[in-house]
Amino acid sequence: MQKKLTRQIKVGDVTVGGGAPVSVQSMTNTDTRDVKATIGQIERLLQAGCEIIRVAVPDMEAAEALAGIKKECPIPLIADIHFDYKLALKAIANRVDGLRLNPGNIGDTSKVREVVKAAKDKGIPIRIGVNAGSLHKSQLEKYGGVTAEGLVESALEHVTILEELDFYDIKISLKAFEIPLLLEAYRMISGKVDYPLHIGVTEAGTPWAGTIRSAVGIGALLSEGIGDTLRVSLTGDPVEEVRVGYEILKAVGLRKRGPVIVSCPTCGRTEIELIKIAEQVERKIQHLTIPLKVAIMGCVVNGPGEAREADIGIAGGRGVGLLFKKGQVIRKVPEASLIDELLKEINLMMQEQEKES
Repeated sequence: MQKKLTRQIKVGDVTVGGGAPVSVQSMTNTDTRDVKATIGQIERLLQAGCEIIRVAVPDMEAAEALAGIKKECPIPLIADIHFDYKLALKAIANRVDGLRLNPGNIGDTSKVREVVKAAKDKGIPIRIGVNAGSLHKSQLEKYGGVTAEGLVESALEHVTILEELDFYDIKISLKAFEIPLLLEAYRMISGKVDYPLHIGVTEAGTPWAGTIRSAVGIGALLSEGIGDTLRVSLTGDPVEEVRVGYEILKAVGLRKRGPVIVSCPTCGRTEIELIKIAEQVERKIQHLTIPLKVAIMGCVVNGPGEAREADIGIAGGRGVGLLFKKGQVIRKVPEASLIDELLKEINLMMQEQEKES
């Protein structure tokens, strides 16, 4: 895959664009004014691998709370601002690492200039975020509804405002729910600017349906070399957003973090409780961060071959399983002991890798 090379910006200590790894973001769903709860959620997100976190700033109390959040936040912190330039100024004063803000929506030129100057002085980038659901009336009327052309035009209008103020630390997102619209908009903007692109499917839905929709949309863009940072938007625990984000990146070969499980869909040849085994193993190893390919196969047709390609795996038979490691059979294990024996070998492999690193 040939990744489009975009200009590089810094969000705190995370590099975005310019060939840097595609970073995984999320957004808290706590009340930002509740510093303790917000920090608690950020810590959980960090454990899942979140690299940049965004928080909503709906009012001045939330903007004030950013100081306490930033003090305890272990990853770059982005303030999500709508309409009120004073909230942006307070967020900058409280040392956030980035703004999500559309300059055309925060007032007259003097207010925009004030925010841009403060951001520039502090080295804070701005993400211009255009959503299909909030497209301006002028674009809706011009193009007869929500279109890729309207999304791109809206984004470029905001970009122009910043460029005219000599500000170029910009990211752009063009989010939509409909996948064909999303793909067309990002392809179009990718051909017009070299700013890094933040990608995602807006309002994707519940974890089940939203994961599928996000994987299709985000995965398609990444496969075309489009996208420098991403967020999977799910109605649920944001930790799941991070997990799904990494699974998408691993699926297209762009990041390696944590285990990948290879397991067969089961069929009439399956003679062990493969579904139960696979689900339990996935839960027990999802906290690992070292890349590891684990095969859990249910019969002797494809099982041994797939298991041999993995770092470690099992191939089941009638009440028993063969345990493989790096292509070699270690031993035959009774079905009742398969999970424990597999986890034991995985733990040994983790210890070996930690020693080597």
